[in-house]
Amino acid sequence: MTTPQVVHVGRPLTVEDVVRVAREGAPVALDEAARQKVRASRRYVERLLAEDRVVYGVTTGFGKFAQVRISPKDTRLLQRNLLLSHAMGVGDPLPTEVVRAMMVLRAQSLALGYSGIREEVLELLLAMLNRGVHPVVPSQGSVGASGDLAPLAHMSLPLIGEGEAEYGGRVLAGAEAMRAAGLEPVVLEAKEGLALVNGTQAMTAIAVLTLHDALELCTVADIAGAMSLEALKGSLRPFDPRVAALRPHPGAALVAENVRKLGANSPIHKSHEFCDKVQDAYSLRCIPQVHGATRDALAHVREVVEREINSVTDNPLVFAEDDEVISAGNFHGQPVALAMDYAKVAIAELANISERRVEYMLDPALSGLPAFLARQGGLHSGLMISQYTAASLVSENKVLAHPASVDSIPTSANQEDHVSMGMAAARQARQVLENARWVLAIELVNAAQALDFHKPLEPGPGVKAALRALREVIPPLERDRIVAPDIRAARELIVTGKLRAAVEAIVGPLN
Repeated sequence: MTTPQVVHVGRPLTVEDVVRVAREGAPVALDEAARQKVRASRRYVERLLAEDRVVYGVTTGFGKFAQVRISPKDTRLLQRNLLLSHAMGVGDPLPTEVVRAMMVLRAQSLALGYSGIREEVLELLLAMLNRGVHPVVPSQGSVGASGDLAPLAHMSLPLIGEGEAEYGGRVLAGAEAMRAAGLEPVVLEAKEGLALVNGTQAMTAIAVLTLHDALELCTVADIAGAMSLEALKGSLRPFDPRVAALRPHPGAALVAENVRKLGANSPIHKSHEFCDKVQDAYSLRCIPQVHGATRDALAHVREVVEREINSVTDNPLVFAEDDEVISAGNFHGQPVALAMDYAKVAIAELANISERRVEYMLDPALSGLPAFLARQGGLHSGLMISQYTAASLVSENKVLAHPASVDSIPTSANQEDHVSMGMAAARQARQVLENARWVLAIELVNAAQALDFHKPLEPGPGVKAALRALREVIPPLERDRIVAPDIRAARELIVTGKLRAAVEAIVGPLN
């Protein structure tokens, strides 16, 4: 087994870097050039303290209490109280992978050297990641400006020996988890509590993982669409590269190429190339335009998310080299909120069009196949209810796709009078993705069943590879049985990447 490559915070990071830390346990370390910036920033904060300057969150209270001066003797207590008072999240804990992503993203923002935090606090955060100390972070309670205050406060509590953390498969008191991992909590100095909680790292953590998985799901959608196209004896002509060239959206060309590759040299396609059908339904003919638009939307989302990964979202910002501290609004989650609302709509469309292809395969008046793909309709209901389930999920996605970012409820006695609701947008996008995975799993189950009715004709090598991968875990539906396990098995092939890998082993890399 190869040792995972170290991810250095303080250098530019990608979506894939964050995913490796979050899911694969890649080790993290502080970049040496970044370390010097962190030290310089901290020296400047200590100079401000020595000069008794008025600096928000350093020598003043927070939010509406920004006008309240804090005496030097209470500096440490102020920072500790900030974490304790702001840890008011509710709801189910965030998954470990999201918490790990939060931790590395917060470390990245701090490592860029504009937050005034001591390097030992930053190093402790990285050590928690490397040793598997994962704070328990409730999933609800952020309005997305002044960043994700409640989630980040919960994330930071174990650093000071408070809160709860998962370690070694058990949830422990924060101090106990740190002790078990051989780590010593810190006493926060001026500015450090504020530096830990001001930022967008909870919403961005979910955004990174959702985006990564959504991009993978785009390729799965092309595989499912290609299978349904063959099952329904649709035409490959709409996927001609000349078509995409006349409307040059990048995603459409990529999707058309995928479907052509998957359906190439298909005996099923060849069997009906001179049939009297003139045009296919939109859910088949417009796969490049619909799937492609989702890809283009997610490409924009990726640009936003990667900018956010490498941003400083703290407040106030410490410009040591200019002898200046600026209170501003980089903690506001609007860029991420809007991007995740866009992502919700884009991902939901993969499920929308997939459900239409499922209905097409199940309706004998449209498909030319046995009703509900049952071998003996009437006595057996076949896959009838699979479309009900898909319709339910698609309908739920339509509710979730309502933009969260258009809402704002003022907080902190109207000091913070416009907020992003970015955490809600990110959480909803994650649920839309999960629903879309299930819908595409349902389409795969239906397409496999429909293709079996064309025997002895076989699909093209690419579609055949997908069919073979499905049939290794899902037997044909000869008579009614409980199909829920089949749908779960199809989803597992999606999530693990095994379906895509099986296809690419035959046809080469897909877009």
